[in-house]
Amino acid sequence: MTDDAKAGQAKGPVWQPLAGFKAYPADEMITRAADFRALMERRRTVRDYADRPVPRAVLEHCLATAVSAPSGANLQPWHFAVVTDPARKARIRREAEAEEHAFYTQRAPKEWLDALAPLGTDEKKPFLDYATLIAIFAQRVGRLPDGRTVKHYYVPESVGIATGFLIAALHNAGLVTLTHTPSPMAFLNEICGRPENEKPYILLVCGYPAENCQVPEFGGWRRPLDESVSWL
Repeated sequence: MTDDAKAGQAKGPVWQPLAGFKAYPADEMITRAADFRALMERRRTVRDYADRPVPRAVLEHCLATAVSAPSGANLQPWHFAVVTDPARKARIRREAEAEEHAFYTQRAPKEWLDALAPLGTDEKKPFLDYATLIAIFAQRVGRLPDGRTVKHYYVPESVGIATGFLIAALHNAGLVTLTHTPSPMAFLNEICGRPENEKPYILLVCGYPAENCQVPEFGGWRRPLDESVSWL
């Protein structure tokens, strides 16, 4: 450990006043919570996309929301690679469909295929050609501003929270999404130019729904709140 690091540990963390917090009256809190609930309950997973680019400014705002998420020791163990280039998207589709074909025909147990059956999914992923793709990577290690290498902790939890922030932000902006997870996804490192210490976490598909877009009725089913929540 360097002398500067030792000195930093000796001093302890630096604290500052909480900025930006605004307290609302209870009735306004309920209204805001209900409005956000209504917004998010309209969210559906979409597999049919229009060939229409998403404005970069929209993506930048949504990604800025994602990277504001909490993370283990505030080490922010993530990287978001936005793919709009048609050639790269075509490569991703070829690689993803190859893995998905192996999954559906060889690797997936019958129970998992039965669970997927109501959604009507298969190895064909044409939406990868049309939508904007955000490859989300989880970083096992990172580099601090002073150049030191540091191991990241709570990586899946941190990246999962940031992904949730991103999905909510994209939906709030008026877009639709799909969490796509072909396995394995190591091909994304090469296509997106990411180092080996980063593990592909999710390929988030986003954009505008195609005209006359259809979604499976089964996908709109949600458990009643009292089956998912207990009050102790």
